[in-house]
Amino acid sequence: MNPSKPRVIKDYDKLDPEIQEKIKLEYPSGYSENLIYFTNRDGKRVSALPFETEDKYYLVRMTVYEAEKIIEDDDDYDSTGSLKDSVKEEYEAKYGDDDILAGTDDVEEVDDVADDDYDDDEYDDDDDDGGADDED
Repeated sequence: MNPSKPRVIKDYDKLDPEIQEKIKLEYPSGYSENLIYFTNRDGKRVSALPFETEDKYYLVRMTVYEAEKIIEDDDDYDSTGSLKDSVKEEYEAKYGDDDILAGTDDVEEVDDVADDDYDDDEYDDDDDDGGADDED
């Protein structure tokens, strides 16, 4: 994780579809096994899926149940919870040159981020206003 990147906590359903597609490429076998846990600024323990782009470091807030439900309800995943090959190929062709998939090999490094300042969307009103903030 690059410490100079803006860090954003968002719910999965509030992410741009483009970011959701890129997350699917990063986690083709589902999300629940890749969740990390941290204490937010209110002292509450939260689980989230880490995802890094060239511009931002995301923690996509979700529980294990929500992570499994997202995959179960998503037509891009097959009945075993794996990203369909045709979808994977489509997204790789679409985003392959972006070089945004930074990997999550350093997940252990962010497991205790309680002291870090994150832009939690509870305090961020830019989700639906069409303003200058761009979530990619």
